[in-house]
Amino acid sequence: MADLLNNERTETDTAVERRRGPSAGTVARVVVLTIVLLLVAATVLYGAYLLKHLLFLVVISVFFAYLLDPLVRLIRRPFKAAGKEKFMPRGLAILISYAIVFSVVGFTIAAIAPRVSEQATEFAKNIPGYMTAMREKYDEATRRFNRVHMPEDVQKNITDKLTEVGTTAAAEITAFLGTTILSILTILPWFVLVPVLAFFFLKDVNLVRLAVLRMFPVGPHRARAEAMMADINLTLAAYTRAQLISCVMIGIICTLGFYTIGLKYALLLGILAGIFEFVPVLGPATIGIVVVLVAAFGEYPTKAWYVAAFLIALRICQDYVIYPRIVRGGIHLHPLMIILAVLAGEQIGGIPGVFISIPIVAIGSVVYRHILEHRGSRSVMSLWIEEPRMVESLSVEMHSTTEIYSPASKENEEG
Repeated sequence: MADLLNNERTETDTAVERRRGPSAGTVARVVVLTIVLLLVAATVLYGAYLLKHLLFLVVISVFFAYLLDPLVRLIRRPFKAAGKEKFMPRGLAILISYAIVFSVVGFTIAAIAPRVSEQATEFAKNIPGYMTAMREKYDEATRRFNRVHMPEDVQKNITDKLTEVGTTAAAEITAFLGTTILSILTILPWFVLVPVLAFFFLKDVNLVRLAVLRMFPVGPHRARAEAMMADINLTLAAYTRAQLISCVMIGIICTLGFYTIGLKYALLLGILAGIFEFVPVLGPATIGIVVVLVAAFGEYPTKAWYVAAFLIALRICQDYVIYPRIVRGGIHLHPLMIILAVLAGEQIGGIPGVFISIPIVAIGSVVYRHILEHRGSRSVMSLWIEEPRMVESLSVEMHSTTEIYSPASKENEEG
């Protein structure tokens, strides 16, 4: 009887605590921890900004390591199956992979470099002609516009605005090209550093993994950290594989398509399309505009319509049919998140920021998802509050209000 009364009293006290809400100490603790986390995040972001070129070098090296890892495992597989793994150590397999990859790349460059150089030289010589053609189109449009009966002040304002927009766009494009060329010249020494760093990443990847795991105590925290690292590895591998396959495939398809349409500089523009494919969303849009303009102001302007239709159809197939099958669920990012990440990366780190923005956001999403799963898919506030009963009540109230349940929360409630 006494136990029953104690249980009823405990339940009553708990209900009263729930109605009262969080205590002042809990609120203060949450505020302090939030401020600390914001300061830590700001410090990390500022440090990343200062070391953006170094981070870019590390990211490119990691990408290169991910690209070579399947080939390294393929070379070692027969020796592992025969029980003679000692005859093919991982370091030797990496060197053989380097020899194969560099040989293929070298032969490919030697085969297409003369034609690409010829088209690039011809394209550079014809740039003044393209600018003259664009100016003539602009003058023609201005003459047609002047025939419209409008007040002179309105026509003058519109003409001034169009001229201002054109001048600003030309200046920004020139600055962007200058920055890009400077960035390319800056990273030329990386062609030596990237293979060296990638070699050590491939050779000592298990040592790095064990060193990170030792930072966590034995038990569920270490298991969660290992699962998180495996998920990050899967995400980066899927993203790297998808980007490489997409770049090569888009480059080949665009080259063949441009040749079929009869577009000048088909090989050069196709290779540029493959390279720009590495920058999500903005890269394909930029090269698409360039190719359409080249076709529109070339010898046969009507080909611009065929080029535009071809690129739109290719983009639809790539985004909704091909790319999802390449990634195979390895990376889960909304297109809006990708666009914002690319724009933020460009603002913070320039060209290097554009390349590393998507992997950083993808890793952040993986870490966030594992934190929520580790805490039973509850709100982030539950990571900081030390009153689990009150947090569970708040979580149940929010779920009952919004009627949104995650799989983990359903299992917890059913259990």
